[in-house]
Amino acid sequence: MREEATLDHQSESDRAESKAGVMTKAELVDEVARVVQLTKKQAETIVNIVFDSIVDSLRAGQKIELRGFGSFRLRSRKSRTGRNPKTGEKVEVPSKKIPYFKPGKELKELINKAVGNAGGSGEKTGTE
Repeated sequence: MREEATLDHQSESDRAESKAGVMTKAELVDEVARVVQLTKKQAETIVNIVFDSIVDSLRAGQKIELRGFGSFRLRSRKSRTGRNPKTGEKVEVPSKKIPYFKPGKELKELINKAVGNAGGSGEKTGTE
């Protein structure tokens, strides 16, 4: 396992690409433990505190802004009439609040820089 033996950022991106673009919570805990040199239990506590803080703030109706990363906020969806896909029967879907993440400018630039190095154009698409 070459990637686990080295500590450079290139091996981290190689590792991420080898897992079909999915990072699990357990892998995030492992990464935090490795980078900060904590036990997995300590890293798991930190990750859980961060996630719980985000959820608690959203429940309280607050917007979370993480400079250079992005912001979390709630969006409201109106009630509507939907259809049961099995029966085709009309179903009332109640209004609800949906968590929404909006990436920050720096995060977009970092991602597009990485995509640009991998063959992407890195240009804005007008959908931001």
